[in-house]
Amino acid sequence: MLAGPALVGFSVRLAFFGGSFDPPHRGHLAIALAAADRLSLDRVLFAPTGYQPLKRSGAVAGFADRLAMVELLCLAHPDRFAPSALDAPHLDGSPNYTVNALEALQHQNPAATLFSIVGADSLLELPNWRAAPRLLELANWIAVSRPHVALPATLPKILDDALTRKRLHLIADVHLPISSTELRERLHAGEDCRDTVPERVRTYIRAHGLYT
Repeated sequence: MLAGPALVGFSVRLAFFGGSFDPPHRGHLAIALAAADRLSLDRVLFAPTGYQPLKRSGAVAGFADRLAMVELLCLAHPDRFAPSALDAPHLDGSPNYTVNALEALQHQNPAATLFSIVGADSLLELPNWRAAPRLLELANWIAVSRPHVALPATLPKILDDALTRKRLHLIADVHLPISSTELRERLHAGEDCRDTVPERVRTYIRAHGLYT
């Protein structure tokens, strides 16, 4: 796992930030910064997902490219953010499940308090994820607002018990309306996209001919 200095043996607040990162952009940075500031996180691990079972179409860029771009993105805050290959593709092509990634992270960092960062839309889908009750045991969950996605007054039953509510943290004021799909379309059209993609990542995209 690419995650900076070893964290084993230290009581740290460690967050797993999974997703396609196809490509990573300023919106991802804003989410991670908001979560790190509000919850006093020591480290946020940006972990591109190899094969997301709920996104059958898969990522456009390959895993190696997405991990490399995430590594460049993390250079904006190297003391707080780190890339991670924890959720790399499986050799047999089977789907990646967040529960497995969190269990591996817990095994590697047994003294850490774990968090998982998701968008509000993903939080509402969490009851459909593999081993949802186990997910809620493994980590505290940080749900960050997404453009045009509002959390309802009544959460799904699995998220609405007293213990879970103590481990559920909502951040509702991150409003960067960046759609990865629209961003890829802009890149494909040859747009500069400096407003949404940091320079290091833009340079990598150009050098490797991604999204063209």
